[in-house]
Amino acid sequence: MQTIFLIEQIVNGLVLGGYYLLIALGLSLIFSVGGIVNLAHGAFYALGAYVSVEIGRRVGFWPSLVVSPVLVAMLGILFERFILRRFYREDPILSLLVTFGLALIAEQALRMIWGSAPLAWSLPSEIRGPVIVGDFLFSRYRLLMLAVVATILLGLWLLLKKTSFGRVVRAGIQQPDMVAALGIRLQPYMTAVVMLGVGLAALGGALFAPITTVHPAMGLEILTIAFVVVIIGGLGSFWGVVCAALLVGVVRGVTVHFVPAASEASMYVLMFLVLLLRPRGLLGESIEKFEK
Repeated sequence: MQTIFLIEQIVNGLVLGGYYLLIALGLSLIFSVGGIVNLAHGAFYALGAYVSVEIGRRVGFWPSLVVSPVLVAMLGILFERFILRRFYREDPILSLLVTFGLALIAEQALRMIWGSAPLAWSLPSEIRGPVIVGDFLFSRYRLLMLAVVATILLGLWLLLKKTSFGRVVRAGIQQPDMVAALGIRLQPYMTAVVMLGVGLAALGGALFAPITTVHPAMGLEILTIAFVVVIIGGLGSFWGVVCAALLVGVVRGVTVHFVPAASEASMYVLMFLVLLLRPRGLLGESIEKFEK
């Protein structure tokens, strides 16, 4: 019985890791291409959760999973155009301070619009309950979340690896001067990357809204975990962030099995050990500063 419960916790950890991955990947992409430390990233996650609840109450759960990330991604265009674009060539500390201020403003705006009380959001009946495989018991919705994350991950990998857009983005991360010498402006690509990043964060909020508490401070809470994942994985590394997110999720899931009180502390211990052995993270790459 203990072994079965442990395996269930590992699967739950993979689900949790996939959820972290949606937020951390966008954060990593924005930093890798633009050199921006986006502390407002969690705000888009929280906004995605709130918008999905609001839309879901009117048109249903499934449309909200699509509409909410798309709307927030459109907001990402304004975010990149009027805020981030000013700081590509500036000291990174400036973008950090500005986006931190924006995160605080966003949290208060959520309180003004929806109130401080947590919002409740329930799952449709067809995806409630467990899936039983032999002696194993898994949440049907959490398995669905894992499948959605795997699909998103595959699609994002194909976009970055197999398309001209992805080749320019990867070249912009590793050799921005060479890209500029070829006459390619990274500016439009950066807009697309920000849209993609904040859209993924919003999708994470929309997916997690039915199984967590939707409240104004949820963005700041997830941001810390997202930074831990990015640091462990290594800046500029797609697969590093993937491995780190799943590793953090599994470590937290297994820790819950043995020492429940140490679940949150486990990811910080993991980060310390990884940085002690590999200061750049698991698969970290060197990053050059963004140029227009």
